[in-house]
Amino acid sequence: MARARPDFLRVPPFPRARRTPLAWAHGGSTAADPAAVIAHLRESQVGGGFWQAQPALPASRDLLFAPASTAQLRAMRAAAPADAAARGIVLGVASSRDMPRIGPVDPWWLAARCSTIFADADDEIALVAALLGRPLRLFGSGRFATLAEGADAAALEHVVAEELLAGKEYRDPFTGTPATITAMLALLASWRDLIDGNRDVTQVLGVAGWKRETMEALLWNGGSGPRYRAGSADDGTTLLWRSRVPPAVLRRLAADGRSVGEIEDGFVRSVGLGANCVPPLSITVDRRGVHFDPAQPSDLEMLIEQGGFAPSVLARAEALVSRIVREGLSKYGRGGAALARPAGARRHVLVTGQVEDDRSVQCGAGGRTNLDLLVAARAAEPDAYLIYKPHPDVEAGHRKGAIDDAVALAHADHIERTRPISALLDMVDALHVLTSLAGFEALLRGKQVVTHGVPFYAGWGLTDDLGAVPDRRTARRSLAELVAAVLILYPRYLDPVTRLPCPAEVLVDRMIADVATTPTLLERLRMLQGKARRSLARKRTGR
Repeated sequence: MARARPDFLRVPPFPRARRTPLAWAHGGSTAADPAAVIAHLRESQVGGGFWQAQPALPASRDLLFAPASTAQLRAMRAAAPADAAARGIVLGVASSRDMPRIGPVDPWWLAARCSTIFADADDEIALVAALLGRPLRLFGSGRFATLAEGADAAALEHVVAEELLAGKEYRDPFTGTPATITAMLALLASWRDLIDGNRDVTQVLGVAGWKRETMEALLWNGGSGPRYRAGSADDGTTLLWRSRVPPAVLRRLAADGRSVGEIEDGFVRSVGLGANCVPPLSITVDRRGVHFDPAQPSDLEMLIEQGGFAPSVLARAEALVSRIVREGLSKYGRGGAALARPAGARRHVLVTGQVEDDRSVQCGAGGRTNLDLLVAARAAEPDAYLIYKPHPDVEAGHRKGAIDDAVALAHADHIERTRPISALLDMVDALHVLTSLAGFEALLRGKQVVTHGVPFYAGWGLTDDLGAVPDRRTARRSLAELVAAVLILYPRYLDPVTRLPCPAEVLVDRMIADVATTPTLLERLRMLQGKARRSLARKRTGR
């Protein structure tokens, strides 16, 4: 029995992902204009195994043979030019000695580089070749037989209607709800952009094993993926979690002249702390630098500076802000109930502590400490009710940056350890930060934000900046424009349910629904370790 051909539009086999069909059998047909679908396919180049390899082709080999059998290959060769052996490559079956074999290969990449394609009439590369307008010779009686050389636009529209629309209903792979084919093509296009953007990455360094569980799909290149150990120099790109890479390895990469990019947590990360070994559901990959280091431009800074955001992206940004604020979402999960103002009508100001040995503080705080920030905030807000919130990783007992309570209370009216940051931001009038992401989250809520360092959101006209913002940040941006860059265009997100790369909105919905993660054994051990450290610290200080 012949194996059923896969759907032309299908989910790539991302590592660890739960794949589901995009198209389901349906009594009717998907309502769409075949000509519009063809235009979308040509623009995005999705369909078939678009995630597959893009190897260098042998020199002067411009004839492609995609047979279903060796017998069909012989028929193709007989119909080809006399020099076919010297010019040909074979896709899919064992080839003769004089014609090299390749595969599996991205059919769009391959068809665009061949002068003529000889294919079985049931092979999806025939549809790709027809969509690209490449010369096509077909053999057999498969589903694409009418697309042979000389077929007109009407023939292509008919095949697309039969293959992609007739008897099919498209469903969103994240929700299972009906979706338009246009939406599914856009999703496939986003996956192609992600995969193509990873093709040059040959090694990823500094990423702990517990983080790879969620990061592999976001760094997948369509094949076996990158190495996680330093290897010999090559022409590929190395991505670093820089703070976890030994200095000797960094020096060697610099000496070799390797192309290097940086990985960091995204801005809506997970339900739970990274310090407790909760793997990230969002990361950023920056080829220029890293977003929290103002000493050099970053991809995020360039996105904000250059602007030009599509109206549809700005509309998404506005809707995302509304949903995040309404549901009390922050980097590490959801907030709690609304808080009463402890000092009534008095101005309430929140000061957020940070991990002092974190790179964002080392790069962007100008040498200031949490205590420096607290002292400066009190000097700037002498009459305010000042609330100091230590960083959760410091409170968890894992990181540096603690201030003794007596010292903190000499400047603050209250130390807040338990209330979620989102609820506090909703309650206060203003926020003072070094480089904390809390400042960005406060902007989402329309609060005044005073930056004493240089975070990525400073310098765009939305904050009161006391730090040395780089002169190159010249643009003035609306909140929607900032959010479009920071939450939609820059990070990469993973759906914790399907383990597929997803839009920001999907992860936000999962976190709001409390289905983003459950603690692993490693996470629970880290939480216990943090509790033990805090207990020992209290015993030493007598608190």
